[in-house]
Amino acid sequence: MFRYELAIKPEFHLNFDIIDKIFSNISKIIPKKQEGTLNIIFSNNKEIQKLNHTYRNINKATDVLSFHYFEDFQNLKSNDIAGEIVLSEEKIIDQGQEYGLGEEKEFYKLLIHSTLHILGYDHEQDDDYKIMQEKEEQIWNKVFEK
Repeated sequence: MFRYELAIKPEFHLNFDIIDKIFSNISKIIPKKQEGTLNIIFSNNKEIQKLNHTYRNINKATDVLSFHYFEDFQNLKSNDIAGEIVLSEEKIIDQGQEYGLGEEKEFYKLLIHSTLHILGYDHEQDDDYKIMQEKEEQIWNKVFEK
């Protein structure tokens, strides 16, 4: 299971038990070995736009960017940096209101999504989108099951 470190805390509340549950369920549902640490970094629209332009050649703000530093996490130690997740706090707050989830649950949704990217999932093709969306829903339902 990935460890995580929060570089900058957002202005909204986070429940670390839920974050732990997210990573635990990802490790149960996704068969790929998940060793190492993920840095979770909160940014703003201006900074994430720069990163999006630099790394994806898309000159606009986005909600989250995922960077993985290894294709295979087999030989990593728990304190090795496996990847980074950069989130726009502004986008999380706006989308949380727009989609009716609130910013905390919007963050959890993006955390699941971005971790799947780090594990090699994408949504460039329709079939890949469907697979990734199914995994996201499966993890979400396990974390928030009643």
